Amino acid sequence: MKQKLIPFLAIVLIPQVFLAIALLDKPKQMDPAVLNALKKEVNSRPQKAVDHSQFAELQKHFDQPQEVTQACLSCHTERGKELLTNHHWLWERESYIEGRGVVYLGKKNLVNNFCTGIGGSEGTCNKCHAGYGWDDDSFDFTEQHNIDCLVCHDNTQTYEKESGGAGYPPTTGPLAPDYNLIASNVGKPTKYNCGYCHFYSAGGNNIKHGHLEEALLNTNRSVDVHMAKEGMDMSCVDCHKTENHVMKGRYYGTASNDYNRATCTECHGATPHAQSKLNEHTVKVSCQTCHIPTYAKVNPTKLYWDWSTACNLQDGKPYQMMDSTGTISYQSIKGTAHWGKNIEPEYVWFNGQADHMLVSDTITEFPVKINTLFGDYKDPKAKITPVKIHRGKQPYDPHYKRVLKAKLWDKEPGKGGLWVDFNWETSLTEGMKIAGLPWSGEWEFVETEMFLPISHMVSPKENSLSCVDCHSRNDSRLATLTDFYMPGRDRNATIDLVGILMILGTVGGVLVHGGVRVIIGKKRRTNTAEH
Repeated sequence: MKQKLIPFLAIVLIPQVFLAIALLDKPKQMDPAVLNALKKEVNSRPQKAVDHSQFAELQKHFDQPQEVTQACLSCHTERGKELLTNHHWLWERESYIEGRGVVYLGKKNLVNNFCTGIGGSEGTCNKCHAGYGWDDDSFDFTEQHNIDCLVCHDNTQTYEKESGGAGYPPTTGPLAPDYNLIASNVGKPTKYNCGYCHFYSAGGNNIKHGHLEEALLNTNRSVDVHMAKEGMDMSCVDCHKTENHVMKGRYYGTASNDYNRATCTECHGATPHAQSKLNEHTVKVSCQTCHIPTYAKVNPTKLYWDWSTACNLQDGKPYQMMDSTGTISYQSIKGTAHWGKNIEPEYVWFNGQADHMLVSDTITEFPVKINTLFGDYKDPKAKITPVKIHRGKQPYDPHYKRVLKAKLWDKEPGKGGLWVDFNWETSLTEGMKIAGLPWSGEWEFVETEMFLPISHMVSPKENSLSCVDCHSRNDSRLATLTDFYMPGRDRNATIDLVGILMILGTVGGVLVHGGVRVIIGKKRRTNTAEH
């Protein structure tokens, strides 16, 4: 009798225990102190304490931009030394990567699947470098006077750098800077300063990132709750705080290690939700996963770049074609492009560590991963993270099994610049010569993927993902992450049986409990009637 009773009680009582735990697990209200402090900080930004127009050092006529830098450093005496070690200046960082050891990685030497890399094309790519004159490998990274202070600190929104000018501003024409005006109106970097490079990387607005673009300069809450004009109108440096020119934040298209990151929890805390069940999700799910349901909300972003179709000419001249939305779908200098707008991210496990393809690496898998975001379900640091996966087709050496570096640009024809000569053979010859690596003289085109985590264009909470977006058997957002069991999405015979037994046990427990009460009630009424 006891042996039969134990399983019965287990089926009846265990569900009751889980039900009791669920009922006792009441929502924990979030302490608003952290968020209120942030609002106060952002809404009370200090006014400029210094009127630079009164400084004698800035009254003289400036012929060269280095003269402005020299004037800046005459007062800000230590800032130049700080910049010389800054990644915005060096375009590389010291990193430790498992399997590689200590390496120095950055835009200076990495491969990408947008414009493939800066090697040989520094004169045009380095328009976004925080310096003047880097057009080849002879650039002096120890010379403070080549630092460009104005590109980050101009508050007039008139400062421009010249295309193909190796980081220099134009010397003539309507875009030639008024150095005295700009130097007299410098201050804390604004969204415009940061966006000057980060919005337009890879050759145009929103091409690369998909969640960083010019629409953020004047936007609303539906696009980004942090940068919205009717909200807190936050600037980049409100989150990417900076001390001694060391800026918080990591871009995993080029960075490798998990330190000095700008995180949501710094402001919102580790338990930001009113419901504890949602807070439990943050152990394995990044904040961005639920709160950035789509990206490229205003302007499209490039999703696929096929270099194999580049160099086609019409009547001996380069041309371009537009799609039905007015976006460039083909260019002789770059090939075929596919774009998207209001896109659902893809999702990966990510623990903050990354690896990157070097031009010297041997290809071992297809499609080629230009960068690798480490992490899986069993990794205690890994979280589900939304990404834009930029896919492309770019040249590789079938003999050496390497991605090939192409020289894309030159001021003059006949020097191997693809965008000038439209000749793959000479472009790859010059590109690999600059890279210092042999190549077989043969090239084919290989499919590549580059993983770019998404952290901007945060939606209002009422537009964030709901349970069924992921916990669904059909069209789950996390359908590709199959290394763990997700309730509502996956099926497991044992777990399904336990679930059925729990439901039946709960129903049985209610029926038994109700039946017992009915029987006891009848007995009481009978006893009362007899007496």
